[in-house]
Amino acid sequence: MANDSTRKSKLRRSAVRAVLRAKPAKDSDIAAIVQSVAAMGSKQAAFFAPRFFKTEDGEYGAGDKFLGVRMPTLRQFARTVGDAGLDVALPLLKSGWHETRALALLLMVRAYENGDSRLREAVYRAYLRHTNFINNWDLVDLSAAPIVGAWLADKPKERKSVLTRLAKSKVIWERRIAILATYHNIRNGEATETFRLARLLLHDREDLIHKAVGWMLREVGRRIGEDTQERFLKDVYHEMPRTMLRYAIERFPEAKRQRYLRALA
Repeated sequence: MANDSTRKSKLRRSAVRAVLRAKPAKDSDIAAIVQSVAAMGSKQAAFFAPRFFKTEDGEYGAGDKFLGVRMPTLRQFARTVGDAGLDVALPLLKSGWHETRALALLLMVRAYENGDSRLREAVYRAYLRHTNFINNWDLVDLSAAPIVGAWLADKPKERKSVLTRLAKSKVIWERRIAILATYHNIRNGEATETFRLARLLLHDREDLIHKAVGWMLREVGRRIGEDTQERFLKDVYHEMPRTMLRYAIERFPEAKRQRYLRALA
């Protein structure tokens, strides 16, 4: 039985590697997609995007480049690309253009959602190997839950190991991936992993992590229940950065919000 299980495991890993090594799309195909994305851009949007995504030296998005394509337009275009797989998505993910990386992640999410278990594992593992290209908050937010959160949902040991490693990463985007991945759990009525990671990230130095943790805690209240949210908050709110707390209690009645905020005054 053990040998049979080991053999099946090896076959599964081999199949995943085969997907990851799939013949890449032609350079001309990738170039044509990039050109199509660029053609949808707006000079005005491209001008303002660097300010919005903090691309100056020393800022979190330093060096990023923009074509000026808005996300609704990009989502619509992603649907026209069809069932493009990793052979298309990965070259796009390595692009220097922000919107092209966003398109790649939209395609990876679609491939994951429409794929069989082999393709889903391949997408998940490719995602974790390429986190250096998932390097701004919007890229994390559109992809972490439907790929990382979805894959780990029924694998508690792997989930704890992977999300803990990401939450302890020196890279801000990997820490954000960790907490945003739990959005999948929240949508399915489970907050334990969100609370565990919130404690790990409680004293994070980055405002973008404070916002992400507060947002997930707010979603616990909205989707699971305010009582569940408050049981956690009452234990830790006095330690929380003010931004994290403000995001977490945003939907509370004003009187209740002020009680939490005054306790930190």
